[in-house]
Amino acid sequence: MKLIMGAVLALGVSVSAADAGTAIELYEQGKYEQSIAAGLRENDAAGYAVAARAELAGEMMREEPCLECLERAEGYARRAITDDPKLAEGHIYLAVTLGYEARIIGLIDARIRRYAEQAKVEIDAAIADDPRNAWAWAALGGWNVEIVHSGGTTLARWLYGASLQEGLTDFQKSFAFDPTNLVLRCQYAITLASYDRVRFHAEIAASLESALAIHPQTAYEAFAQSRARALLSALNSADTTTFENLVRHDQGYP
Repeated sequence: MKLIMGAVLALGVSVSAADAGTAIELYEQGKYEQSIAAGLRENDAAGYAVAARAELAGEMMREEPCLECLERAEGYARRAITDDPKLAEGHIYLAVTLGYEARIIGLIDARIRRYAEQAKVEIDAAIADDPRNAWAWAALGGWNVEIVHSGGTTLARWLYGASLQEGLTDFQKSFAFDPTNLVLRCQYAITLASYDRVRFHAEIAASLESALAIHPQTAYEAFAQSRARALLSALNSADTTTFENLVRHDQGYP
């Protein structure tokens, strides 16, 4: 589709009404393929960042993970960073993409490729560029919690400087900077559930309930809210198998 779109533009033919609008407008409507095409047409850092975001949104809505899709998102994010190293969104989407790629390729390959270190560099860059960016703080929170979950408390601190408490604090900062962001509430619940569903049962439920109380503003937010509803239902009914399958799916594991 992207090659066809490029050929159409090269020939000077106007795009269809379905493709009209800016990349971010199309993203908000859930028209992710059109959003990607529009972002690439915009041919600047912001456009590439939206393309990465749209590719990630489409990936999150798939039944099965798609490494090729994530690699495209990674490419768009890197182009955004190349065009404007100070644009926080490029760094955020690159870090997020690397995290999802790591879950597909496996822990050993991810360590060999130093995905955790690369993601941390990108998150730090995003926060340096935009210290009040809620997405960046949530990404840092998720990074801390996942590092501890994967390597244990001592190894996480020794090798990466990561800790569970820092991760929880980072998420609270993200909520303070964007209190009506339901996607961040969902991500917090999923992160806690993957770490210790029993220990954080109350916090998981409260975060999912918060997500359900917020009115979605975009197609992706509506999707995320539907996932929050399914997660909360499984949690409240003590359907552990369904809950854990939902969590694993939403984290992008194959």
